[in-house]
Amino acid sequence: MLALSSLTLPLPLPPSKPFSLTPPPSPHLRLRRPPDVPLLRRPPDVPLLRRRRRPPAGATADDGGGAGSSPQDIEQLSRTVTSGEAYIGLFVRMLGLDNDPLDREHAVTTLWQYSQGGRKCIDDIMQFPGCINLVTSLLKSESCSTCEAAAGLLRNVTSVKLYRDAVAESGAIEEISSLLCQSSIAPEVKEQGLFALWNLSVDEKLRPKIVESGLLPKLVRFLDDEEIKVKEAAGGILANLALSHANHGIMVEAGVIPKLADLLKGKQEGYKVIRKEAKTALLELCKDEYYRILIIEEGLVRVPVVGSAAYKAFKPSTHSWPSLPDGTEIQRNSRPSRYGASELLVGLNIEEKNLKLEEAKMNAIVGRSQQQFLVRIGAIEMEDGEKIQNESPQKEQYTLLPWIDGVARLVLILGLEDTSAIIRAAYSVADASVNEHMRNSFKEAGAVRQLVQLLHHDRLTVREAVAHALDKLSISNIVCRTIEAEGALEPLINILKDPSTPVALLEKTIDILSRIFDTGNGLKRMFDDKVVNGTEGKVNSANSSSDAGGFLQTLLKQEPMTRMEIIGYGIISRLIDLLRKASPSVQTKVASFLEYLANFEPHTTSMTAAGIESGLDAVFQKGVLNVEEDDTENQPEPTIVEIEEIGLATSAAARLLTKLLNFDQFNRTIDPAKYVIQLRKILKSDIPLHTKDWVAACLVKLESKFGSALKNVNFTVDKEVIIYETIPRLIEQIRTSFSYESKRAAVLELKRIISGGSMEFAKAVANAGGIFLLVKLIEEGKGDVIESSLAILYNLSMDAENHPAIISAGAVPVLKRIILSEGPQWTRALHLLRTLPI
Repeated sequence: MLALSSLTLPLPLPPSKPFSLTPPPSPHLRLRRPPDVPLLRRPPDVPLLRRRRRPPAGATADDGGGAGSSPQDIEQLSRTVTSGEAYIGLFVRMLGLDNDPLDREHAVTTLWQYSQGGRKCIDDIMQFPGCINLVTSLLKSESCSTCEAAAGLLRNVTSVKLYRDAVAESGAIEEISSLLCQSSIAPEVKEQGLFALWNLSVDEKLRPKIVESGLLPKLVRFLDDEEIKVKEAAGGILANLALSHANHGIMVEAGVIPKLADLLKGKQEGYKVIRKEAKTALLELCKDEYYRILIIEEGLVRVPVVGSAAYKAFKPSTHSWPSLPDGTEIQRNSRPSRYGASELLVGLNIEEKNLKLEEAKMNAIVGRSQQQFLVRIGAIEMEDGEKIQNESPQKEQYTLLPWIDGVARLVLILGLEDTSAIIRAAYSVADASVNEHMRNSFKEAGAVRQLVQLLHHDRLTVREAVAHALDKLSISNIVCRTIEAEGALEPLINILKDPSTPVALLEKTIDILSRIFDTGNGLKRMFDDKVVNGTEGKVNSANSSSDAGGFLQTLLKQEPMTRMEIIGYGIISRLIDLLRKASPSVQTKVASFLEYLANFEPHTTSMTAAGIESGLDAVFQKGVLNVEEDDTENQPEPTIVEIEEIGLATSAAARLLTKLLNFDQFNRTIDPAKYVIQLRKILKSDIPLHTKDWVAACLVKLESKFGSALKNVNFTVDKEVIIYETIPRLIEQIRTSFSYESKRAAVLELKRIISGGSMEFAKAVANAGGIFLLVKLIEEGKGDVIESSLAILYNLSMDAENHPAIISAGAVPVLKRIILSEGPQWTRALHLLRTLPI
């Protein structure tokens, strides 16, 4: 056997040409791997095991290759030993736990160097069972060079897909994670360990092990490491972990989004790989709506990759008088510039020294200029000097851009001719409109004008995407007024009139119209309830108003058209038809819109003539749930979501009916008893309690309007409202409120109701689960809360059916404690205790 002291490494031969060891990625999952895997390079000062041309120096005769060996022996050794294979077993045996630590370090270092020769060398090492287990055990060594060599060997082995499972089964993931979590670790060891984990994270079934090892917080901190290779490896691991949706939550909790966003927005030299990995991870997280919002909050916008061919339709504007991205023009000044070239160098003829623009307008100008320049030079979809390649024509690909560039890019795509690109851009605008800042940025960039024009598009899918974007943008009151000013009412009304309009588009259209009208009604209207079409802003550079900063003023060109001319009988008939036939979610929005229109008597007249009663009946019929078993036993039980939607629709219809009752013309055409009976059934139904408030209010108003006409109704409206709405609401307030004052107000109101002496009220309290809540209030409350709770429970105790519930709620020990304390309420507690069968 060879003596350790006599071993030397052979001189290296010229390295062979590297080849790829990684199989092609799955068509269904694009895996991230380190750019230098497989690792075929070796340090220039590290020899590689090759065919021995001469015996090792200092070898003895015992090892068969020493100085005393004959030339024939040497010739035979050179024929049988190829590429160091004869020594692999020796070095593997030297990894044994019973060997000297220095021998083990020498062995693992040699094997690491040998493994850099490619797949064949790695196969030679892996043919020895238990080799990886021994290498993994060396990760616990106190020697830095031993740990580096062990981690480096595992890095090379894991570059081969075939051996990743064996490495994972050896416990390497846990050992490497433990090593990386140490407070002090050499940069070389850190790099090799991270690259090994990067290779392992390519395998989907191994990712849970990496996450469960508790390494995520450390990986996030490694993104701030000074070594670029450490950053790249940590980013690569996170990018691979993000490919598994189950890891998204824990990754976000670990704080990956801010770190990766900062790396992606950075422009440092040499950060190409880490930017690519950061983008990959963030794009995966963007698939979740909530995490996409967090990414947008970090200043990044997801933009579709539409291909360079789509941008060929972009037509740069020829020399013309400039305007801001939102369409506002700079007003021409007849006064020549003192510098000359007034037409070319626009702005030099402005009298004042500084032209102050809002920051949002400046950002819009910068973004538009940059994106149009990129289109002109053909670099619109290039990152780090490389063209973004679409991996699959059928797969929608996205990229992430800083918000200034992203907003301008989306507006640019909206102006192209490719309909698929327009659709994807419109949905991206909707996704990015998550806050007031982003919605205002799109407005300043000119997105509103583009979207309103696209409402006239002949393709339905384009109109649906555009309506979705306008729906999100219209949440902002300022943007909503801009949508109206750009002339969106006419195409929206046309969409509403079209009987073939899909339900989804109808919902978005009604939402936008509701916000437009509510915005105009809630604010002091600038245009006296008139629609403004064709905005053409102009900037006065000579005689500016001081209110606009001294230089800019936007004058809207008004073409008045009253709202009543837009909302005519045809639209109201269409809305009532939707109220009769649509789903509960659409009925809610239609009823809310009609409620606004009911503020105006001409619209109320049109509703009455169009048969608004039939629409209300259709909604109220859906609200009668589980009241009569005969009506529902043959029907499937609605889900919780369906009950919630039905409740909201019923509440909206009750609000509409309450508003219509203000007009005598409507009152003369209805049967009030029918509505009273329907609304009473709704009060007794299983719809959510919070949707019954307007039903109760409508019942009360019906009774006040038609009290004499309701003589044939065999119940009292006020009593029904108290039993089925007021008492359940007060009990729910006691149950869910965190405020002691809110609970106090509820129990005092409940005492006032119960003191009326009606046993039906007491029964309603018991049925709503009030007994246990009242006992708890006695135990935790004080003063008038205890007194009111005792009074209510005493009334409930008059019915023997409530005794078991009072006792099981724990009232007896609480009452005894009050009696023994001889506090202000001890006599009430004694009376209640005497009524209980104890």
